[in-house]
Parts: sequence; structure tokens; C-alpha cells
Amino acid sequence: MKLNILTIIPVVVAIGLILAFNHQPWTPARIAGVAILLPSLALLVLARIELGSSFAIQAKANKLVTHGLYSRIRNPIYVFGGLAIAGFFLFWDPRFLLIFLILVPMQIYRARQEEKVLAEKFGEEYVRYKQQTWF
Repeated sequence: MKLNILTIIPVVVAIGLILAFNHQPWTPARIAGVAILLPSLALLVLARIELGSSFAIQAKANKLVTHGLYSRIRNPIYVFGGLAIAGFFLFWDPRFLLIFLILVPMQIYRARQEEKVLAEKFGEEYVRYKQQTWF
């Protein structure tokens, strides 16, 4: 639980800093950015909490998490992390969305590396799970 709280604190601080120190007018792009950013951050934190002790920076196969968000999406941290970044770029300066085009293939590559590790460890169970979920 302590690790999950440590995950949430930077997210809350980042939101506070963004909103407190950015005094630009609220354009449609900025509103859309916040509309994408805030729910994505909430779902990112939820995915991190659901992953629990299975969270790792490098691919490991401690256990196969298949509940909650993971019952529908194999990589919700990548999905919602990417959406949060896109929302932030849209909020801050839409030109930064070009960076997002570099980030997406990197996240897909990381997800594929994790797939290999999970498939090797969990075999047929992972294949069935993969057939029932998206990305």
C-alpha cells in the first residue's frame, strides 16, 4: 500500500503545479487536454494499484494480473499513461504532440517485450488471457 501512495503523490503534485502555474487562456485544445489528462491519470493510478506488487520497471513475471482494468486491457498503464501524456501535451502546447509520435512505438515495443516474458512464464494461460483482452 505504501508504494501505491508513493505512486499517487507525484500525480497529484503534477496536476496541482500544472493548474497553479499556467495562466494561459482556456482554449478548446487546453480544455480537451484536461478532459483527456485527468481521467487518464485516475485510470493510470487505478491500474498501478491493481497491479500491486507485480509492478516492475523491467519485464518480470511475478503473477498474471487479470482483474479490474487488466480484465479488458493487457497494458492499461501504457494506454492510460500515453493518453495522460497526450492530454498534457494538448493542454500545454499541442505542438508537443509530435513527441507523442515517438512515444507510442516505444510503448508498443515495451509491451511486446513484456508479452514475451509473460508468455514464457504462463504459457497457455497467458495465450487465453491475451485472446480475451485488448493491447
